[in-house]
Amino acid sequence: MEILTADFFQRALTGGLLIGLTAPLIGIFLVLRRLSMIGDTLAHVTIAGVALGLLVNVYPIGVGLAFAVAASFAIEKLRKAYKGYAELSIAVIMAGGVALASLFFTLGMGYNTDVMSYLFGSIYTLDTTDLYVVGAVTLVVVTVVSIFFKEMFLLTFEEDAASVSGLPVKLLNMLITVMTALVISTAIKIVGALLVSALLTIPAACSLLIARSFKSSVIFSVAIAEIAVVAGLVTAGVWNLAPGATIVLLLIAMLILTLIGKKGFSA
Repeated sequence: MEILTADFFQRALTGGLLIGLTAPLIGIFLVLRRLSMIGDTLAHVTIAGVALGLLVNVYPIGVGLAFAVAASFAIEKLRKAYKGYAELSIAVIMAGGVALASLFFTLGMGYNTDVMSYLFGSIYTLDTTDLYVVGAVTLVVVTVVSIFFKEMFLLTFEEDAASVSGLPVKLLNMLITVMTALVISTAIKIVGALLVSALLTIPAACSLLIARSFKSSVIFSVAIAEIAVVAGLVTAGVWNLAPGATIVLLLIAMLILTLIGKKGFSA
């Protein structure tokens, strides 16, 4: 149990709690807008940026963040060009992200171990710089969502009505996509690029089964994510397990229990 008081574990817990707040906060909007796969897409693009950062010896998370934000703008441009096929933009950007990542992997064969930590997460290696970046992203996301909560609510459920009512739909769409990019690019070192979409979607999936209003679904999704992060980190620390995988498996277990409980309650 000494691990729970170690400095690296405290940093991991702080970073995990911050991502546990921002990921489901954005994820609930993505799930309701049927954009769940955007998480995987931006994660792949972020990994391409991380690979380039490692290749040129520049802060990997910073380069990954820049790649993710650029990809978010590209997704919005493509969504506008193919209004009837919104998922096409996600598929195109994902293909580009995978291609770039593969290219950079080939050019930098010597850093495969470092890349693996970003693919599967390495929350115990978070340093002070990482926490500052995660903290800044958390502040931005919470502030923007707090200011534009009503507008984002209307946009999520009725985009046409939001446009007719005079809301800046293009700006709001861009804000949501950029915030998603920021969250994902900072979360990959915590849970890994292959698992990051779980933090965006599974808490939302649980909350939508039990919440009676949109606001309560947001609160429930954040609470579920935070519980999974804390329980996952403690379990992984005590039993020497992979923390990212433990968090995600706990989220899946919570979803299964919620489904069982909901079915039993309905019956």
